[in-house]
Amino acid sequence: MASNLTERLSRLVKTMRGQSRITETNVQDMLREVRMALLEADVALPVVRDFIARVKDKALGQEVVASLTPGQVLVSLVQKELSATMGDGVADLNLATQPPAIILMAGLQGAGKTTTTAKLAKHLIEKRKKKVLTVSADVYRPAAIEQLKMVTGQAGAEWFPSTPDQKPRDIVLAAIDHARKHFFDVLLVDTAGRLAIDEVLMAEIKELHALLNPVETLFVVDAMQGQDAINTAKAFKDALPLTGVVLTKLDGDSRGGAALSVRQITGVPIKFAGISEKIDGLEVFDADRHAGRVLGMGDIVALVEEVTKGVDVAAAQKLADKVKSGVDFDLDDFLAQLSQMKKMGGLSGLMDKLPSELASKAGGADMDKAERDMRRMEGMINSMTKLERRKPALLMDGKSKASRKRRIATGAGVQIQDVNRMLNQFEQMRLMMKKMKGGGLMKMMKRMGGMKGMPGMGGR
Repeated sequence: MASNLTERLSRLVKTMRGQSRITETNVQDMLREVRMALLEADVALPVVRDFIARVKDKALGQEVVASLTPGQVLVSLVQKELSATMGDGVADLNLATQPPAIILMAGLQGAGKTTTTAKLAKHLIEKRKKKVLTVSADVYRPAAIEQLKMVTGQAGAEWFPSTPDQKPRDIVLAAIDHARKHFFDVLLVDTAGRLAIDEVLMAEIKELHALLNPVETLFVVDAMQGQDAINTAKAFKDALPLTGVVLTKLDGDSRGGAALSVRQITGVPIKFAGISEKIDGLEVFDADRHAGRVLGMGDIVALVEEVTKGVDVAAAQKLADKVKSGVDFDLDDFLAQLSQMKKMGGLSGLMDKLPSELASKAGGADMDKAERDMRRMEGMINSMTKLERRKPALLMDGKSKASRKRRIATGAGVQIQDVNRMLNQFEQMRLMMKKMKGGGLMKMMKRMGGMKGMPGMGGR
């Protein structure tokens, strides 16, 4: 949905340049583009109709502020309505209850409930400082219980054992008792799913809900489901008093329609979004920021958060001090910079959060290729000896440089030309660091923008 809607609206803004007023005609032109983009994104037809009607009512007759064109005003209106449709801002979990606060996870099989349960556990531990217990009441799917055990361990939470021969009601009652006795703040209950809605599934989850009386009932839905997500959402809404939605696979090849449709169909806020397969790949859903992403405005707040989270401040300061003191930038430093980039979500992760206009300027490059190049460079540096990393001159001068390069290429599974290319790129950065003494990060980034050889910077 994002790229499609962005492209259509950008085109419209350009064609509306020079017009001084929003008219019935230019509003109709824009709404036609928006309607087509939403339908192609698999947004439910009733939701599209309602959305278009609201934008039209607010757009007609609006005067254009001196600094804005009609196109920009209309895009702003679309953003506001997108945000309102998805829930306006952030909706947090309500944990204000006598511990343990019980959270019931509901949804179809394959939506990502089990992984999301562990991701939510990690979020609660790290962001809310809670002591979390997980339990699986899925006694039907092979290995469901073991899967939850494994991902719960990765999240740093505790797992309550259950077995396929137990009844779901007995499992959850034992888990509540254990959570109370051991002073857990939150109990996350992963429930069974089916490949489609059926009476047995709904009867069981209704019984579990009545038994648990959870403070939160979260509906987990796959963002790639499109129109199917609507039918599933309706069924779960009719069966359970839902309190929130978790959209999974929002980073995948989804057309994005579920984000708009599910909120309107269920009437409950989207609370979380799955943004990667990693255990920390769950973020609090912010409707305003997501609307900005959809319209190609990027998510600078998320970009700053990613950079802040990923940057090792002490290591960055150490490198700055080293450069200032005149000590040469070596291959260990180069490797550390590549590692920092990975921690910040890699090149593609950062580019996704830039406004589309900036991203297109910076990203004439193939991001997948740039990421592969970075991994290969890491492999080459890791194939070097400690001495070679500290003294890169050994690989550039002297009689033994050819045999050293051959050994590194073999160790990293690359060609000698790749080693030479990586050393050239390192040398460019080393020279840049030398010139940069006393300069700041912005100065460095400007110089990097002109470095044709760096991965993702427009050359080999």
